[in-house]
Amino acid sequence: MRVEPRLHLGLANYGPTTVPARLLDDASAADAAGIDALTLVDHVVLGGNLGRYPYGAFPGGPETPWLEPLTMLAGIAARTSRIRLATGVLIAPLRGAAVLAKAAATLDLLSGGRLDLGVGTGWLAKEYEAAGLDFADRGGLLDDTLAACEALWRGGPTAFSSPRLSFDDVWCHPTPAQRDGIPLWLAGELHRRNLDRIVRHGSGWIPSPTATVDDVRAGVDAVHQALASAGREPGSVRVRVALPVIRDDDRRPQLDRSFAAVPDLLAFGATDVHTPLGQWCRNPADVSLCCERLVRAWRAQVG
Repeated sequence: MRVEPRLHLGLANYGPTTVPARLLDDASAADAAGIDALTLVDHVVLGGNLGRYPYGAFPGGPETPWLEPLTMLAGIAARTSRIRLATGVLIAPLRGAAVLAKAAATLDLLSGGRLDLGVGTGWLAKEYEAAGLDFADRGGLLDDTLAACEALWRGGPTAFSSPRLSFDDVWCHPTPAQRDGIPLWLAGELHRRNLDRIVRHGSGWIPSPTATVDDVRAGVDAVHQALASAGREPGSVRVRVALPVIRDDDRRPQLDRSFAAVPDLLAFGATDVHTPLGQWCRNPADVSLCCERLVRAWRAQVG
């Protein structure tokens, strides 16, 4: 099964200097340059011990602004025409299945079928507390959210039942523009429950930010085996990995040397390569040129 590789660009929809209008301009520049997908991240509220962030130093304190990703992607959809719009990741259980299904379907329709939902449970208990949800049950809440959204995206009449959520004889229109529904990308380590989610719902897997190349290689094998056992085509799930950045002696990122790793990443099963815009461009005036350079470096490796 031939899968076209994609270059994902991460935009920082958080931080004290984040300006919505600038994000829209950056997205437009990425679209024009030929970047394949944009990704935004998610936090609804902040609080508690942010030092427990499991992936390194947390970017900011509890007062750090975080723009809501689906809302921001709606604005980006209106400023772009071809680039895919992704969350990486959205803390799906915080929103409630019916509200998320409606918002995502509307955004997919608005964008002409360009939405990818990268989803996970998050790691911050305070967010679940603020939403009136049990952090200890976050895995079950995610399972219900995904299954209920998929049911609601079929339009109706729809019924769903679990110990946490039940509804019957409801319609949810409009349905997504994408005929098979909005692609769901599952994030995180491949423990048994997450692997099962990928088999049942997944169009993509986003490994943990701390995953090594060996972790991802083993994960790709595990995903392919699980899909085959379930009767799904092993290549039907995409895999997004972070581009390793190589720096010179002055800590400046080296574009061509970094992108030289792309063929090896694709060879062991990655299909999508992600890099943050802020890694390569600090001056807003240089974003268009920076995006063009990223695309040239990418195409030099993938053709």
